[in-house]
Amino acid sequence: MVIFFYIILIFLLAYAIMIDFYRRSWNQIPDFSIEKNRSNRFESKVTIIIPARNEEASISSCLNSLKAQSYPSSLIEIIVINDHSTDRTAEIVKAYSANNVRLINLEEYVDQEPINSYKKKSIEVGIGLSSAEWILCTDADCILPFEWIESLVSFFEKEKSVFIAAPVRIFGGKSLLSVFQSLDFACLQGITGAVVFKKIHCMCNGANLAYEKKIFSEIDGFNGIDQLASGDDMLLMQKFFDHYPDRISFLKSQEAIVTTDPAQSWKAFFNQRIRWASKTRGYKDRALVWNMFFVFTINLFLGIFLIFCCWNPYWLLGFLFLILLKSILEFPFVKTLAGFFGLSKRLKYFFFLQPLHIFYMIIAGLLGNFPGYEWKGRRVK
Repeated sequence: MVIFFYIILIFLLAYAIMIDFYRRSWNQIPDFSIEKNRSNRFESKVTIIIPARNEEASISSCLNSLKAQSYPSSLIEIIVINDHSTDRTAEIVKAYSANNVRLINLEEYVDQEPINSYKKKSIEVGIGLSSAEWILCTDADCILPFEWIESLVSFFEKEKSVFIAAPVRIFGGKSLLSVFQSLDFACLQGITGAVVFKKIHCMCNGANLAYEKKIFSEIDGFNGIDQLASGDDMLLMQKFFDHYPDRISFLKSQEAIVTTDPAQSWKAFFNQRIRWASKTRGYKDRALVWNMFFVFTINLFLGIFLIFCCWNPYWLLGFLFLILLKSILEFPFVKTLAGFFGLSKRLKYFFFLQPLHIFYMIIAGLLGNFPGYEWKGRRVK
């Protein structure tokens, strides 16, 4: 056990170097803000693609936030792809037809045989029907800030990017699950911004990303990555990166933060994270996979160490020391991200959530390597 303790300690020291790199890289990302006194107005048309499956509880809020955008409505095209919903999603979307909202039923574009990537197919259909040069992607359960479109287009024009990853936060509810998700996801977003800014890995979230339509066609869209149910974001980003490595960007702007609700149950939460973990099988970036495996290994070792404590309670002090050390190493980075995402009030729970984070990482990491999970009432391979 003494040797195992020191092995974990060495891993944590290496982990400290990695976390500090992420923190410093995040802080180096320039904060982007819209020019408030632009002499020339926008001329670029944008298409917002929203795949939706059984989203009657949230689709109205999403569309209302798009309806209220600061960007000229004449340049906004909204395409909602109804993915075989069995609730009132389609009916609700139809009520917004006067607000540049177009409803597309996915069942009209797929054969009777089931496919494994309905979301990718939905986005592909939406892009095929779009008439704009820029594609903006979000999810039906998201709220878009007032200047979301304006931020993305301004950034496109300034940076000449072909693919933009932008920030997402989980917010809402005061339960243990909600607080845990919001802080955990903020950390994941910080790592995303750091590695994209340094152009060393491809990370993003499909709830807030944008890319150039003609480049999507040029790289043959989702062809070659459509065998996995997940990966409409990171796997696609990798294809953009393969062709245009210097024109992939992260938009660090509070004006562009998309907000989404937390999963409402532990089952839904784990299904979501297992879905995310499952797409690692399609990653070409082996360095990213090894980094993820390294973090998983640390948490696995900590979990095993805690189990050993059942036979020797004195080792519990060693476990608590390792947990405290891990928390201290992570806290400066998490504190910075909590400030950016408006989650500072939740930092008081950070240290208490560490044991939960360890077991979540172990479970999601292990189950993500097995085929099959449930998502939105559909069993996915």
